[in-house]
Amino acid sequence: MLENMNEKCAVVGIFGHKEASKLAYFSLHALQHRGQEAAGISSSDGEKLHTIKDRGLVMRVFNEKKLSTLSGKSAIGHTRYSTAGNDSILDAQPVFARYDLGEMAIVHNGNLTNAAEVRNKLIEKGAIFQTFMDTENLIHLIAKSEKKQLLDRIVDAVQRIEGAFSLVFLSRTKMFAMRDRHGFRPLSLGRIANGGYVVASETCAFDLIGAEFIRDVEPGELLIFEEDKAPKSIKVFEPTPKRCIFEYVYFSRPDSKVFGQSVYQMRKNMGKELAAIKPVEADMVIPVPDGGVPAAIGYAQASGIPYEMGIMRNHYIGRTFIEPTQEMRDLKVKMKLSPMTDIIKGKRVIVIDDSIVRGTTSRRIVKMLKEAGASEVHMRISSPPTTDPCYYGVDTPDKEKLIAANMSIDEICEFIEADSLAYLDETSLLKSVNATEDNYCTACFTGKYIV
Repeated sequence: MLENMNEKCAVVGIFGHKEASKLAYFSLHALQHRGQEAAGISSSDGEKLHTIKDRGLVMRVFNEKKLSTLSGKSAIGHTRYSTAGNDSILDAQPVFARYDLGEMAIVHNGNLTNAAEVRNKLIEKGAIFQTFMDTENLIHLIAKSEKKQLLDRIVDAVQRIEGAFSLVFLSRTKMFAMRDRHGFRPLSLGRIANGGYVVASETCAFDLIGAEFIRDVEPGELLIFEEDKAPKSIKVFEPTPKRCIFEYVYFSRPDSKVFGQSVYQMRKNMGKELAAIKPVEADMVIPVPDGGVPAAIGYAQASGIPYEMGIMRNHYIGRTFIEPTQEMRDLKVKMKLSPMTDIIKGKRVIVIDDSIVRGTTSRRIVKMLKEAGASEVHMRISSPPTTDPCYYGVDTPDKEKLIAANMSIDEICEFIEADSLAYLDETSLLKSVNATEDNYCTACFTGKYIV
């Protein structure tokens, strides 16, 4: 899927390690796929917090000189995907503030569904906001809380918000990590090999810095990190798990373990289920790279049809300044994806992708393959039709721009000019990830919103 559906951000926290900011930096590298618009790190040396953040990729924002100023044994970091027209540096995280108890920084993955209501009440009481981020609400709620201890203020603040949140807080001497009661967005806990702890949105960050996965932070759980102590756990909310199933479909890296399961294996399972319920005669199975690769492998294994890399992806194509005319859009797809003409010419191909959002990219892929000589192009999608926007931390187009909300599958097939089109159904998707509708959020496919 290459068409405007993005995870908004990733979070990481390092506690009790002398190279905390450097480990946060490398962890953010591993999580770069979750946000490419801005990055930031705050560290604590026990007396003062230090923060650097800016627009751009992690490697652009930081260098060795900058990291050397982020001293201390604890650090939190963030990568952000910002929505169009709202990419101010003020909206980059961590969010930092000084208040009556000292200094604090926060990073947040998710979306607060009552953010406007909370903000308006705070403004009525005299709060002055500097950003458009719902995360800033938490700073004000903590600062205005009548509780005496930071822990109590954090609990007080999170009990006033609703929606999806994986949060990491950093004070001068402590770190706190928390997930909302539903556990929409992932957050895992790990132990660093030569001392200290890490929390991160995905376990691929652990692999890079040599940390051992301990467990997921539970829905509704708050972890408290203090020097020379094991993390302390507090249950702030009774858990009612509704994990985001799109983490398995698209967002998470295949080498991560999310919600306790291998993302790569879940995507292979989706491909196998898709082959079982939506077979078609063909000469080869090819993925739309990179998202469709594991599902295509699963489809090929289950169907017995050979797997081929019929499309190559150029990973060095970013944004373009060229006016987005139809001709230029087609050219940009060709810049990103190139057909292996010698392999697909004269062949019937099954193209596996993880989802179709607007449909325009799928249409260009089908056209590209047919121009390269494919005799038939059959699209198979390893998730159900995306019919509804997400309000829990994903940048999704409005409903009128979601093709499956406005066309039938036959109409979509005609629009993308494929010889056939089929999707994985919701029951088969849940089966693929060993789940039931009771513990996963599938609102983007069903319109059944949890909050």
